[in-house]
Amino acid sequence: MTIADSFPAGWGFITTGTTLPSLDEVLASAHYMTLPMAVRFRGVQQRESALIHGTHGWGEFAPFVEYEDPEALFWFASALEAAYLPAVPARRAEIAVNATLPAVSPEQVASVLERYEGQIGELKVKVAERGQNLEEDIARLRRVRELLPEAKLKVDANMGWSMDQAQQALGAFEEFDLLYCEQPVATIAELAALRAWRDDRGLSVRIAADESVRKANDPLRVAREGAADVLVLKAAPLGGVRRAREVIERAGLPAVISSALESSVGIATGVSLAASLDSLPYGCGLDTVSLLSEDCAAQPYRSLSGRMEVRTVQPDSTRLQQLASVPERASWWRARIERCYALLQASIQAHSA
Repeated sequence: MTIADSFPAGWGFITTGTTLPSLDEVLASAHYMTLPMAVRFRGVQQRESALIHGTHGWGEFAPFVEYEDPEALFWFASALEAAYLPAVPARRAEIAVNATLPAVSPEQVASVLERYEGQIGELKVKVAERGQNLEEDIARLRRVRELLPEAKLKVDANMGWSMDQAQQALGAFEEFDLLYCEQPVATIAELAALRAWRDDRGLSVRIAADESVRKANDPLRVAREGAADVLVLKAAPLGGVRRAREVIERAGLPAVISSALESSVGIATGVSLAASLDSLPYGCGLDTVSLLSEDCAAQPYRSLSGRMEVRTVQPDSTRLQQLASVPERASWWRARIERCYALLQASIQAHSA
């Protein structure tokens, strides 16, 4: 039995004994929108999503369009949890966050960083972008260090390196005294081997796992096999705040809560998860609304000098109209909700049988 069988999609509804809202109710409340990006990020230039309004607020259903339904199912469960279940109690009124720098050229670094308000104390830099090389990553990091000499840095490779490339990069990055390198290689076995290689070489960088947790049927395997020092988690891909908290508790590793490039509504779910944890040793990757050109909220959920207040988000009706998806895309998202609802209902029923 995998961990997905132990606490499946819809975990929040199972643990609270709450009945799913009807499909008709969900569809009646849904708003479909397309958000333009300020800069290209993860190969994406616009972000599509559906906002769902329920009895306890708003949830965001925003799996990337290429994701198949079994993966999108967990994002849907998270959206319904945020909309229809009460928030998990917060342990803090604000959280520390890092700024995020896409894999831009050194000449673009300053303009991207200027989108953040106040002082940047911690920054995550994207590396290993397809079509780029290690020299470009190093040049980007050196430009960052020129502009932010005191900031704490971490990098995210999004599984972009082979083992040889990862070893070369980690050695080259020692000059930047990184907090950690996120998902340098693709598999859990490779992560474990890379950690062992790092220890043999006496390098200081920690290894963080992201995709190996959120895309795995068993998100605890990384911890069991000693493949990471840090877990980077996103609420939506793990099925919501309650299920993500269960993963963190069972894993027993330091956790960083990150965004999945959502609007302010989805960011609020991530902040709720981060605020509920006992410990947050690193800044969270939730300050990403600045990477969007437009947002659904009149007051976008952004940081000030590396801190984000824990609060709810109310989309602005005028902005929802302006950002509404074209009819063909709205129909596509409606059909996706219908399919994911059926999968979620079946998941909950199978666990409760």
